Amino acid sequence: MLIGYARVSTLDQDTALQLDALKGVGVKQIYQDKSSGVGPRPQLRQVIASLRRGDILVVWKLDRIARSLSDLLSIIGQVRAAGAAIKSLTEPVDTSSPIGEFTLQVLGAVAQLERSMIRERTRAGVHAAIARGQRWGRPPRITDREKLEIRYLIAHGWPSVVVRDAYGISARMVYNINSFRPNNKKPTV
Repeated sequence: MLIGYARVSTLDQDTALQLDALKGVGVKQIYQDKSSGVGPRPQLRQVIASLRRGDILVVWKLDRIARSLSDLLSIIGQVRAAGAAIKSLTEPVDTSSPIGEFTLQVLGAVAQLERSMIRERTRAGVHAAIARGQRWGRPPRITDREKLEIRYLIAHGWPSVVVRDAYGISARMVYNINSFRPNNKKPTV
């Protein structure tokens, strides 16, 4: 029996393309998850648990079921233990044959290599940007001068709720600003 699985990474995305492709090859029963690849995938767990001998788990693309090569190999093992196979519609993969299983493992290794290289290039780009003096992350909500003013006001008896409202920041931020004093010096303005 052909059993399908479709997944998109966010609730904003749509599985229509995958569903159309799965239905186009005769898949009648389809499980779908709408969640990140790193989060729980309850429908994937359910489809794997429902597989029986002779079933074929059909996916649009391998990255819909696995996060990494080790994840892919684990899923292949679970599918094989059920006596079933995996078939990808967009890649030359069908684990019902030894060549198909080998191809699946090679494609999984290539995909993991690609992810690692992207991560490495991204990290190198961030380090190069920092070395050029570029700042990362959100811009600061308040300036260093404003932090000094907040410390001064709190040190001179102003209620933190008044300071918080005046600068449009949270009580936690007032606390954090007031708690940080380099070299234990009194704030001066």
